Amino acid sequence: MSEEEIRNILEAALLAAGRPLTLPELAQLFDESQRPTAPVLHAALAQLDAQYASRALELKQTASGYRLQVRARYGSVIARLWPERPQRYSRALLETLALIAYRQPITRAEIEAVRGVTVNPNIIKTLLERQWIRVVGHRELPGRPELLGTTREFLDYFGLRSLADLPTLAELRALEPLEPQELRLQLPAADDGEAAEGGAESARAPGGDALVAASSDPAL
Repeated sequence: MSEEEIRNILEAALLAAGRPLTLPELAQLFDESQRPTAPVLHAALAQLDAQYASRALELKQTASGYRLQVRARYGSVIARLWPERPQRYSRALLETLALIAYRQPITRAEIEAVRGVTVNPNIIKTLLERQWIRVVGHRELPGRPELLGTTREFLDYFGLRSLADLPTLAELRALEPLEPQELRLQLPAADDGEAAEGGAESARAPGGDALVAASSDPAL
């Protein structure tokens, strides 16, 4: 089988899947007698990535595998296909998510100590329902408070292979003079029933970079 045919099969599968595909899943697309080796698949994916370099689509590797997606800068254009008003995410929800991502495992009380305000229970409920966070354990303190951490779904939604791909503190500081400092993440469309908290100070999704306001705490 030619290299071009391998690339075409991979491209077709990635376009049709609607979700990230792992390397073993991609390998299963081929008959056993013609199945490419892992290095050949990696090479074909790299060639696809290069072909998309100047196009509106991009090949992205996330925690769950590879996927083809629209580049963030075209998100606002693509959003015109859906006349509904884009969902908004409250600043409080996004700050809470950013703290969990950077400080995990973390308790609700520790989040409140950094933000200086009580965390609305609906925010934690929303993040749990969307499977962006999960309970990873309990702090050995009176009441054994839950420890919160992010999930594989969180990494997939934000196009990350691992937590190591999160922006560094230096990269956050480079966003100045934005006030407060803001962490740029891509958010999917979802119905945010708790978006009222934070009022007009909210981030828009989908279709591009949403701004996740990071805590002003210098350790974040």
